[in-house]
Amino acid sequence: MTGGTVDEESSYKPQRRCSVVYYGVGHMLNDITSACWFTYLLVFLTEIGLPPSEAAIVMLSGQIADGFTTIFAGELIDRYGHFKIWHGAGSILVAVSFSSVFGGCLPCKIMGSNSSSTQTLGYSFFAAIFNVGWAATQVSHMSMVNCITLNSTSRVVLASCRNAFTMVANLSLYVVAFVVFSFSSSGSVMEVENQYRWIAYSSIFIGCCFVGVFLFGTEEPRLKREAREKGHARISWTYWFKKILYYQVALVYVLTRLVANISQAFLAFFVINDLQMSQSSKALVPAVIYICSFIVSILLQEITWSGQRLKIIYSAGGLLWIVSGAGILFLPSSMKAFVYVLSTVIGVANALMTVSGVSMQSFLVGEDLNGCAFVYGSLSFLDKILCGLALSFLESRQSSVPMMQNCHSSNIHFSVTRYGLGLFPAICALVGVLVTLSMELLEPASLMDPLLPA
Repeated sequence: MTGGTVDEESSYKPQRRCSVVYYGVGHMLNDITSACWFTYLLVFLTEIGLPPSEAAIVMLSGQIADGFTTIFAGELIDRYGHFKIWHGAGSILVAVSFSSVFGGCLPCKIMGSNSSSTQTLGYSFFAAIFNVGWAATQVSHMSMVNCITLNSTSRVVLASCRNAFTMVANLSLYVVAFVVFSFSSSGSVMEVENQYRWIAYSSIFIGCCFVGVFLFGTEEPRLKREAREKGHARISWTYWFKKILYYQVALVYVLTRLVANISQAFLAFFVINDLQMSQSSKALVPAVIYICSFIVSILLQEITWSGQRLKIIYSAGGLLWIVSGAGILFLPSSMKAFVYVLSTVIGVANALMTVSGVSMQSFLVGEDLNGCAFVYGSLSFLDKILCGLALSFLESRQSSVPMMQNCHSSNIHFSVTRYGLGLFPAICALVGVLVTLSMELLEPASLMDPLLPA
């Protein structure tokens, strides 16, 4: 048997557990900073005095930079590879710029001005830099899945493991946030900035430790390197545009990210403003969500996957989110404790939708390795732009909504926050389920392999 045949056969073998773990921790810095970004950025900016409309501009500037970087990075990675170089460089940008956003307005200190326009400009600049680095890390990390192995089941396991460590990253953030919010005051602007500065620096330290594990524990994907050395032609963009499955997977992925990101961005507003809960609940309620997501993600790794099973699991998650969205929309502040029940359901729904939604991309790519970065980059581009526009639209209307303390506690106040956290994600989940049910996912023979060897 030739060496090439041996390599090809070994590419279809299930991944070892240590390899799966090394890969899974590679997105920890992105995940922990992303959790802080979507959960606390808008809250942080409004608490230090920035108007909601200008806070929305900061968020949108980052999302636009992220979206266009995914296209740029995807194209260059498809051409030249070097996944780990892109990952390492992106991680450096993330660490430096993230500390500059939550560490205070550096341009304001340089220019000696704390005007609203100067703050918006300063925060928007570092928000853009942060998202450039975040996108480079994300595209390189996601593209590696299809180049590490040709085994479809192993690809789903890698995606599931990454999602499990996403939950670990989020839980780490909320543990830090819970401690900070419980033991420090937030009366003045300086005290608020100190709170979030501690959260940001702790997040960067935790994330960078795991980036080091990833870079030292993984190798540059052999399949991608061999494909380039053998002169395999890079797949044209038009190849994907001719596939109906590309549009279906793109829509499902974008809707899944909208559900997760929009709900996460408005969760802190909901528990503080609408339900009148304590400051520590800004960390405790999201933590419940991610504990449940983590447990479900671990359980999903033990499933033998097929295209039909992916569709069923995604649909189950979508239906759970529809129920949760209705509960959030009509939950009165007098029943605030029930939010923990809803958080449990949301955590399960997020895990089911995220793992299956991301895994659908591997079914789309198949063995077309020389175009996988474009797939992940283009889908992420749509995700970032649409998330940015949706968040900007909803957040810019926050100022026109009266606070909950003006309402009787037994009444339901239909705020923009409730629509953003409950109604909008529920609609996205419903559309995602309908699109998923219309898909035709091919059944690779390798799906019948065991998930992980001992």
